[in-house]
Amino acid sequence: MTFKIKIAAIATALLLPLAAELKAQDAQELELLEPGVLSAATEGTYPPFSMRAPDGALDGLEIRVMREIANRLGLDYEPVLVKWESVLIGLEADQYDIVSVAMDITEERQKKVLFSDGWLESGGRVVVQTGSDIAQPADVKGRTVGGLVASNWTTIAEELGAEVKSYKAESDAMQDLANGQVDAIITDAVAAAYAIEKSSLPLQLLEEPVSSIQKGFAIKMGKPNLARAVNAALADMIADGTYAELTSDLIGFDPTPAEPIRTIFATN
Repeated sequence: MTFKIKIAAIATALLLPLAAELKAQDAQELELLEPGVLSAATEGTYPPFSMRAPDGALDGLEIRVMREIANRLGLDYEPVLVKWESVLIGLEADQYDIVSVAMDITEERQKKVLFSDGWLESGGRVVVQTGSDIAQPADVKGRTVGGLVASNWTTIAEELGAEVKSYKAESDAMQDLANGQVDAIITDAVAAAYAIEKSSLPLQLLEEPVSSIQKGFAIKMGKPNLARAVNAALADMIADGTYAELTSDLIGFDPTPAEPIRTIFATN
């Protein structure tokens, strides 16, 4: 072994413990379960938020955004497939670091988990045929409007004075709208935008929303450093346009919240 090779070998041997120490330090500072890894709970079956690409790989709005957040924090992204009904149980049991499942930020949930800043804004929107004379939500008064049975969308349609036609599947409602069987439908903005992009149906969303909700990434209480790091990475990717690129490709618009709901950190 030459002198240079010996020096390199010694240097490597000295750096390995240092690298391990730095990883452990990062894990402690970011309150991670495993050094160098950001594990995130996702369903994998809820397009356009999480789904399978044609090649079988996970894709979707939350997958793309969370992967980019991990990348900006210098962490490996590790998705963990979890059913919706057990996602918060798993978070509390330290089965993963963060929940990327598309979860609405509500006052009740804010008492149980630490939400990141709102990362996506959605809500109810009126969908009409391209070229429809319905230009604003108030115009559906007296018209036939479709919505999912027993949903908030049918309630909103009734409040607007529309005659409601209920559907068990959103795809059926959109097809009826395209065929002129109803004058409009009310549904989730992001879901509708994705369906229109995917199907190429001659439909469009009205600009004015009928309701609004923001999605947040849920973190276990007591992990403020992880929340701050996620917020910083999210803000950076929004500022440099990466967020818009990742999301607009799927739904045709940028769902960045105009006024994000901010993380509520404990004050005591």
